[in-house]
Amino acid sequence: MDSRAPARPDRPGELGSATPMMAQYLAIKAANPDCLLFYRMGDFYELFFDDAEVAARALAITLTKRGKHLGADIPMCGVPVHAADQYLEKLIAAGHRVAVCEQSEDPAAARKRGAKAVVRREVVRLVTPGTLTEDALLAPGRSNYLAALAASRSDGFALAWIDISTGEFRLAATAADRLAADLARIAPRELIVPDALFAAADLQPLWRSLDAAVTPLPPALFDAASAGERLAAAFAVATLDGFGSFTRVELAAAAAALAYVEKTQVRGRPPLSPPSKEAPGDTMLIDAATRANLELAGALAGGRRGSLIDAVDRTVTGAGARLLARRLAGPATDPAVIDRRLDAVAWMLADRDRRTALRDRVAGAPDLARALSRLSLNRGGPRDLAAVRDGLAVAAGLAGGIGSDAPAEIAAAAAVLADAPADLIASLTAALADDLPLLKRDGGFVRSGFDHDLDEARALRDESRRVIAGLQARYAADTDIRTLRIKHNNVLGYFIEVGAAAGERLLREPLNARFIHRQTLASAVRFTTTELADLAGRIVGAGERALAIELAVFDDLMGRILASAGQIRAVADALAEIDVAAALAALAAAENYCRPLVDRSLAFAVTGGRHAVVEQATRTSAAGAFVANDCDLGPRADDEAGRIWLVTGPNMAGKSTFLRQNALIAILAQAGAYVPAEAAHLGVIDRLFSRVGAADDLARGRSTFMVEMVETAAILNQAGPRSLVILDEIGRGTATFDGLSIAWAAIEHLHEVNRSRALFATHYHELTALAGHLARLDNVTVRVKEWKGEVVFLHEIAPGTADGSYGIQVARLAGLPPAVIARARAVLHQLEASERSSPVNALVDDLPLFAATAPPAQPEPDPLAESLDAIDPDRLTPREALEALYRLKSVRGNNGAGDG
Repeated sequence: MDSRAPARPDRPGELGSATPMMAQYLAIKAANPDCLLFYRMGDFYELFFDDAEVAARALAITLTKRGKHLGADIPMCGVPVHAADQYLEKLIAAGHRVAVCEQSEDPAAARKRGAKAVVRREVVRLVTPGTLTEDALLAPGRSNYLAALAASRSDGFALAWIDISTGEFRLAATAADRLAADLARIAPRELIVPDALFAAADLQPLWRSLDAAVTPLPPALFDAASAGERLAAAFAVATLDGFGSFTRVELAAAAAALAYVEKTQVRGRPPLSPPSKEAPGDTMLIDAATRANLELAGALAGGRRGSLIDAVDRTVTGAGARLLARRLAGPATDPAVIDRRLDAVAWMLADRDRRTALRDRVAGAPDLARALSRLSLNRGGPRDLAAVRDGLAVAAGLAGGIGSDAPAEIAAAAAVLADAPADLIASLTAALADDLPLLKRDGGFVRSGFDHDLDEARALRDESRRVIAGLQARYAADTDIRTLRIKHNNVLGYFIEVGAAAGERLLREPLNARFIHRQTLASAVRFTTTELADLAGRIVGAGERALAIELAVFDDLMGRILASAGQIRAVADALAEIDVAAALAALAAAENYCRPLVDRSLAFAVTGGRHAVVEQATRTSAAGAFVANDCDLGPRADDEAGRIWLVTGPNMAGKSTFLRQNALIAILAQAGAYVPAEAAHLGVIDRLFSRVGAADDLARGRSTFMVEMVETAAILNQAGPRSLVILDEIGRGTATFDGLSIAWAAIEHLHEVNRSRALFATHYHELTALAGHLARLDNVTVRVKEWKGEVVFLHEIAPGTADGSYGIQVARLAGLPPAVIARARAVLHQLEASERSSPVNALVDDLPLFAATAPPAQPEPDPLAESLDAIDPDRLTPREALEALYRLKSVRGNNGAGDG
């Protein structure tokens, strides 16, 4: 979707007829037509004209008016500056972009330019879904990506994605057939594309399907010719060779993403890591439909509860949760990478006390990466300084608790933690107070005793009465005038007051050299001293001076932090690695998971497999213990392709759970996690496909069956020998014979063409006859028992076929009226009798095996065509041409063709 907000069109003479303030507003709005303009006026952000109407509706706030423009009332609404984040959150969630316009000069400075001068204002930031940094606008455990898509005729597509809240910067080549799946894996909050791509007819369905704001931008932003230079300049390097090898389209996507970040941040750029390139085959490809069907990041009913990530996430930090989510979204396909991760989990699992101690320490680490990003964009506060201090301190403490027996991944993280800058930790610890305000402008965040001038300014600000009283006592003692008082008024400020008689003494030498006459009244004389005047000036400006000193300390500390940005980001990544390894070990210990063996074979052997989500749900309900099941889809000894299990059984028996659990085991294993099973041996899966459940897409004119067929088509067109395919009830959305035919042909195609490891659940019992004709197709069923007319679901997978669907028993359990149940039984008996008269085995024998995939029959040789092909007309003499014509006529006659 295009998230750009409506803009008020300019009209002739609009600026000339406006008040100075409104002219300023309109000029700034004209420069940001696709954003709602937050125009700072004192303690409020005000919105005017169409922006006010849009914001008032979106935020459910009062729409008022302010003056007139071109003879019409000016609509207006506003939000308090101190509460702006909560309003920004609502506007961004509604798909709007916001330009934040701040006052860039002091109002007193504006008044010096004239009574009608307007305070200068400028846009300091564009707030878009993909460029958020505030904690209030971000989910701690979810990355917030801005993605850029570029395309070229020679290199295809490329994606670059940036999380400015953490500095993460990645890019990868992609292709038209995997673009949707890559975008589903990255899950950006905002996607920027060239105008031409946004308008491309074949990409319109993709844009509509994305759960992201899609922003079209001019093609100049994606210019490949200058992309390399722009990136090199941004990272202050002469060449990008040190970052890797990139194609032109990859550079174009990366440069566009970076340029958009710089445009939206206006005054700064977060400390991004250099672009890291991902190879297309580095991660398991999982399309959006499969992610939704398997409920990887969110439940079909909405929300996180009931999803895989909700069931397995035991991390104790936001950074760890984000890393785990990334690994589950894009499981690795390199067994060496997977083994390193599993080694880290095994090491954590081996020693409970060590694991518990490490988790307790890691839990105290704030979100270093996000604090660093806010500081770099000058949006940070004292608590972000403290977050860096505390995170680095945790890192330094953790490094010593990791022994020399740690595996490679943990040892590498420990080396980074040990390198945490101790001098920076010490400086931050010495400078920062125990209790910190949210905003630096509130002051009070520098520890007492850190800066002498600050302490003195605070003393004057906070203890001025005591300071004045002490000075008064000293002056009274020095002059021997017990009635001497230091007073204050708005005209003279601070002054010394004595009685008339005592005043005469102060007017004479030597006291008059120290006490300067200010004013004589009828009964009193007023004086000052150089010391008092200086003190008075310092008291009046003490608060401002104290804040200025604190802000200088803040800037100094922030500068030191940013100078170590790369080191701090590495520490943040290392803490996340340790958090994830320890969390997965805690999960394995608590849920009795096993270490999977992942290699480059085509194996898929799971012993005692369980569904990670359902198992935990049954534990908290009265459903009883989860029933574990085996699954073996690997090739037989004499074969080179995986097997298909055809799963039959009644509704509610657990077919869909069995299918899903094996897909989730594969994802967990390749993400580097232990799995819910007694044992598991998996050959790397490059693509995972799942077609489970029924749903329509009425917004795009698709019925439930059409959605089913679209998803099935994607599987049959893309799955390969290394894929894992999960298909549930294909063909059930249409007429019985149509559905049976489609399911039949799909199984044959999977077996003969895709050659994938697959689980195929069905109610078409006729399909079980295919096992006798397809060498790699095995029949398995979910066992049930009938007891006194009741059906008992055993949830056990066993070889064989179901002897019925038990649909009527399930319907009775659901509460259908007894009359309907009785009538259904009668109809079923008639249908079964008719089926017995025409068994499906005969049909299987009569049909050739998947004739559509057999090579087409070779046509009989055509002598006439062969003779004609042998003639080179350019080399024939007239006589030879005539002889050739007679020969051709003779050949045609011998073929039985007439002369006509």
